[in-house]
Parts: sequence; structure tokens; C-alpha cells
Amino acid sequence: MKQVFEEMKALYEENQIDVNASITSEMQYHAAVQLRHAVLLRNQRCILAYLYNRLQMIRDIRWGFGAILPPEVRACLSESEVNWFSSYNRNIASYMSSIGGVGVDLFTNLQPPKSLYIQVRCLSEYGDFETSDGNTVVLTKNSTHFLQRKDCEKLIHQGILEHITD
Repeated sequence: MKQVFEEMKALYEENQIDVNASITSEMQYHAAVQLRHAVLLRNQRCILAYLYNRLQMIRDIRWGFGAILPPEVRACLSESEVNWFSSYNRNIASYMSSIGGVGVDLFTNLQPPKSLYIQVRCLSEYGDFETSDGNTVVLTKNSTHFLQRKDCEKLIHQGILEHITD
């Protein structure tokens, strides 16, 4: 980027010289000024596309790794990019806490479930478990159950249940 900025500065200065010279004489510099101006606009578009792509990658890193940047990624970012990342984190947190009065965690279930019910195996003795529809299920070690995904997700994360995939 530094080279592009230096090139743009040189082109701009050449244009200024030619514009000042063309004021006193005829339009012989007009084509050169237009060409350099077109190059300046192209370089500007390239820089903006590059910066936009970097911000999109930083945004994707946020959704992939969470709120804390890995040190190897942070080392590759400029100070303004790290500030943008922090601001993006604050905006996401503010938005999530404002949804529905109690807030919603947007980072769970980034992919929609393939089915509403899943087959699970109990890994430890848990006892009675009440589902969202009011039914009670007895979770004993090595028992298998066909439950709604939303009912058993927390138990899966706690290591009490295991999702059985065929």
C-alpha cells in the first residue's frame, strides 16, 4: 500500500505541474492529465477494495474465533483494524443484548438444525429431566432418547448427553 500511495502522490504532483502549465499555455497537457487522473482513480478503487476485503476477513474471524483475537492474527493487523474489531465486538454485544429484552446469543447455532429432534445417549446418571412440552424423561447412564434439539443442547454442552449420529 505504501508503494501505491507514493505512486499516487507522484501522479498528483505531476498533474498539478501540468495543470498550472496548461493555464498559461494551450491544452497540450490535457491528455496526460486525464490519463494520470484515471490512474489515480483506479489506484483509489484498488485500495478501497483491498481495505474492504480485509475488514470482511476480520469480521469473519470474529464470527469464527470469538471476541478475542488470536495473537498470530493480531500481529498481522494494524492499530486501526484492531480498533475496528473492538468496535465491531461492542456493536454485536449491544445488539444481542437488545433483542427481546433478555438478549439472544447469535453465536450459538450458526447453522440451522437439520432436524428438530435428535437421538441422544446419556453419559451419566442425571435423573428426571423435564422437556419444554412438560414431559418428564428419566436420564440414566447409557439410555438413549429421541428429544427436541432445543431441550437437550445445554445437556450436550455440559457433557451429560451425547448426540448420536448414524
